[in-house]
Amino acid sequence: MNNQVIEILVPTLNESITIARFIEWCHEGSRDTGYSVKITIIDSSTDSTPQIARIHGAHVIRVPKRGLGRAYIDSIPYVQGKYVILGDADCTYDFRNIEPFIRELDAGNDFVMGSRFRGTIEAGAMPLLHQYFGTPVTTMIFNLVYGTRLTDIHCGMRALTTEALHRLDLQSQSWEYASEMLLKAVRLNMKIAEVPISFLRAPDGRLTHHQRSGWLSPWLAGWENLRAMFTYAADYFLLKPGVVVALLGITLLLLALPGTVVLIGITLALNAALIGLTLSVLGMQMVLTGIIASCVYDLSGATASRWHTRFAYSRTVGLGIALAVVGSLPCARFLIAFAEQGFVFTDALALLNREAVGGVLLIVYAFLLCIHALVMGVVTPLVLRVHRLRHETAQPDPTIEVLEPLGRMGPTSETGVTV
Repeated sequence: MNNQVIEILVPTLNESITIARFIEWCHEGSRDTGYSVKITIIDSSTDSTPQIARIHGAHVIRVPKRGLGRAYIDSIPYVQGKYVILGDADCTYDFRNIEPFIRELDAGNDFVMGSRFRGTIEAGAMPLLHQYFGTPVTTMIFNLVYGTRLTDIHCGMRALTTEALHRLDLQSQSWEYASEMLLKAVRLNMKIAEVPISFLRAPDGRLTHHQRSGWLSPWLAGWENLRAMFTYAADYFLLKPGVVVALLGITLLLLALPGTVVLIGITLALNAALIGLTLSVLGMQMVLTGIIASCVYDLSGATASRWHTRFAYSRTVGLGIALAVVGSLPCARFLIAFAEQGFVFTDALALLNREAVGGVLLIVYAFLLCIHALVMGVVTPLVLRVHRLRHETAQPDPTIEVLEPLGRMGPTSETGVTV
């Protein structure tokens, strides 16, 4: 890693109209940063984009056309700068003004998002549906789920330290990489900042990626981003809500045990106890599944290790056996009394019947805990092993070609370093 260099890393697909101007903007924007700039494009073009880029001093990584997220993944082993700035080469993001990103990174932030809504949006630069519905709504959902206060989660212009880029361990192959990158930064407790940017209308003759792909493309991209957002927050929808549902069910079951409690004109008896049983089992299953999800999406290994310790096999199975024994007592009392009544249900058995429902709950909890202990014994070591494998040195991809610049190099910075 070169601590005197910032690397501008952008994917390109047939950007011959804008690539020369974009590279000039990058050089201009880097002059006041105190760093030298290395411009790298990850190219899958069929036009003259890579040749023009090299003539103007950019490095080119030629990759097969496999998706926007995959392009970034393919380029990560070749990143050399201290900081990395991401964006598009269509001249809609103003790379003449990258100094605010560098200033925030120098201040100690790990990840810096651009915000078109805090800055300016040129007339015609963004479809009205995106500007007033798509982006604000999905940003609101993201903030609600992950507890952030961002204003533009879909902004493609963003910057981060090279160390942070490696820690994110991107996996998404397409548009959802943008959400994956941000939500992983949140989960890793990275320091995140946001800076206002200018969003410009695309130059005449240049079609956006969505325009090239058809009217359905932005909807599919939005859906993929939401899918990534919700998938990586599976524990958010399961863990805490599961606790609430389980406590509600247990409360209802306890209220129904005497059979004399009246709530809103309804006497809580056996039916209420059965509803409480159902909610309690559902809630517990949500909690345990949420714990597994939090381990699977753990990016540091700390969460998986913590839950693995708390649900150690011997301790968890021992608790399950104890619950099963305690739960079997009221069930046994009811079955004995039921047999003594000639297997005819009478009013005298009502209380024992409701107590048996509580016993059934403890027995079901016992089975769920024992099953969970078995699953955790498989999941957590697997998750930790995957983490280790991902950080091992990857073999070179023979489909990737790295091309050096043909033209002038980047300008000399105040530090005297050139790229």
